[in-house]
Amino acid sequence: MSDPFFMDDTMFQIVPIFIAVIFVIVIGGILFSVFKGIGQWQKNEQSPKLNVQALVKSKRADVSGSSNMHLDQDHHIHSSNTHTTYFVTFEFESGDRSEFRVSGKEYGLLSEGDIGILNFQGTRYLGFEREK
Repeated sequence: MSDPFFMDDTMFQIVPIFIAVIFVIVIGGILFSVFKGIGQWQKNEQSPKLNVQALVKSKRADVSGSSNMHLDQDHHIHSSNTHTTYFVTFEFESGDRSEFRVSGKEYGLLSEGDIGILNFQGTRYLGFEREK
């Protein structure tokens, strides 16, 4: 026969440990992301600024967002938030390719097939000067 008080006591011991483990995993993930970002920033800072001939090979946009339904005085109000991240892939004369995150304005100004001088530093996009 099982003791119901034993089960309650076990739960009071396991739940705090489980919550602590989840907390450590979440904080660890956040710290990992922060340190990874700082490391990439330092690597970019130490990289030379390059200006090379390149071809705009492809463009893509990554749309992410959330949607919420709120109730306000018997009316349903729907709200959504979206964020778009823009990427452009450049091909160099050697055939190598690199993808860079760009602003929406830059994304709109570039077309696949454009040829010009790509300015970048590590993984950081600095600009593109189209040949006329």
